[in-house]
Amino acid sequence: MQDASLSPPATPAMPLLGIDLGTTNSLIAVWQDGAARLIPNAMGEVLTPSVVSVDSDGSVLVGQAARARLTTHPQHTAAAFKRFMGSDKHFTLGEQRFTPEELSALVLGALKQDAEAYLGCPVNEAVISVPAYFSDEQRKRTLFAAELAGLKVQRLINEPTAAAMAYGLHEQKFERTLVFDLGGGTFDVTVLEYALPLIEVHASTGDNYLGGEDFTDALLQACLRDWQLKPEDLAPQALASLYDAIEQLKRDAGEGGGTLSWSGAGQVREWQVDEITLQRIFAPLLARVRAPIEQALRDARLSPRELDSLVLVGGATRMPQVQQLVAKLFGRLPYRHLDPDTLVALGAASQAACKARDAAIDELILTDVCPYTLGIASSRGEDVSGAFTPIIERNTIIPTSKVQRFYSAHPEQKVVRIAVYQGERPWVRDNILVDSFEVPLQPTGEIQSLDVRFSYDINGLLEVDVTFIESGRKHSHSIDRSPTGLDAEARQASQARLATLKIHPRDSLPNRTLLARLERAWMQSLGDERALIASWMDAFNQILAAQQPSAIERERKALSQALDELRY
Repeated sequence: MQDASLSPPATPAMPLLGIDLGTTNSLIAVWQDGAARLIPNAMGEVLTPSVVSVDSDGSVLVGQAARARLTTHPQHTAAAFKRFMGSDKHFTLGEQRFTPEELSALVLGALKQDAEAYLGCPVNEAVISVPAYFSDEQRKRTLFAAELAGLKVQRLINEPTAAAMAYGLHEQKFERTLVFDLGGGTFDVTVLEYALPLIEVHASTGDNYLGGEDFTDALLQACLRDWQLKPEDLAPQALASLYDAIEQLKRDAGEGGGTLSWSGAGQVREWQVDEITLQRIFAPLLARVRAPIEQALRDARLSPRELDSLVLVGGATRMPQVQQLVAKLFGRLPYRHLDPDTLVALGAASQAACKARDAAIDELILTDVCPYTLGIASSRGEDVSGAFTPIIERNTIIPTSKVQRFYSAHPEQKVVRIAVYQGERPWVRDNILVDSFEVPLQPTGEIQSLDVRFSYDINGLLEVDVTFIESGRKHSHSIDRSPTGLDAEARQASQARLATLKIHPRDSLPNRTLLARLERAWMQSLGDERALIASWMDAFNQILAAQQPSAIERERKALSQALDELRY
């Protein structure tokens, strides 16, 4: 049923949009005429690199042009910032500083512009996917990034659930499926069952710090060790160039390995890896892949042989070593006929259609789960404090509301502290602090009882209610440590900072992207090839100066093809 056609839909009214905000690449899709369709960007491609760069004139570049500048201008370019969503990390691009959600907002803004250009109408609402294991705060940071981009989020949907939705609509089957979602920066595993119109998630787990970027970094570290170099031994441009070459090696290397040839730091170096070396380098990461799979199956109370199918999602699943691991664990090959890069966006658009009750999909019912355990810090007796007491267990179907009774520690206690944690360890010190707040007590000379209720909604956001049993007094707390919870001044400052940015014009991005590619190719080449690329660069700049659109487009296509043939 899914149609990834790039022909513009007939009617632009009321677009139902789904966005896959990825670590490496982002996509946007629209539900129209009974199907989900991918929307191309200004380059005519559906994958937009999640990369932001500040150009020499102070304008901001997003996507392919920024991706090319990772090599030539690494100190003015940021990538993989999604991995830091929910942290206090800042990225310095030239003279400007950005938070992860501000950079994400620039990517979302570029997708929004692409959708408006494609559909011919304003766009202001979307369903956005997030990793299943994103915390409450990370989800709220995603909502804030969308707000900065001028988008209202209809729903946050877990990435593997979105992929499962697209797969279910495409296959129209009744079966138990495991969705294995290994993207650029995150890893999710979801076990679900199709009994259309019901798609029921049974278990979801993952690792927010495991993805294709880690496999590239492992190769980079191994290469530097073999060359007896440290990262700090290379200038930022040289290190970025090497990383780029390592990423290409990872993509090109089959089961038998591959060879890297790199010119940098004043010399040409080669590095060769065979199948055994690749397995050794990737072994620690592949071991980390196994744990979430085993946990998801345990939580779903299923064995591998009870699954009917496997669906791979995310660009990193193309790696032969990952596919070998999956085949070994499950004793079968995964489905390969669906594009792992596009399933999440198509599923998010399908969910947007569900939210709008589109006639072609309004019978579909989707259930999801809370992928991690949520609870509070408590004491067991007088001598044992800091214990983790679960209230919502992982893989509970959502939305859900769970309550548990607790008691004050002593009769004259004047305040009770509610510290909310996320995790699977018995002690709070080993779990993630989500938030904490204090509720005043009225000393009565007796131990007081209180009910703590957690309410978890379909967007993965948590509300906490405390009720004192004896007095009936209630206290409600919305957990909100993200930018959406900042005071008005702080929120306005972030919005004002982005509003003052000069965004590179969308219609000139193809030309700017080619110039960035030429510059990167020149930097990575030597000798006659470098001289040839320099002549191309000069010729294209002259054609741009003549301002003849047909000639510019003709030369751009020719040079793009030439760079493709040279593998730049």
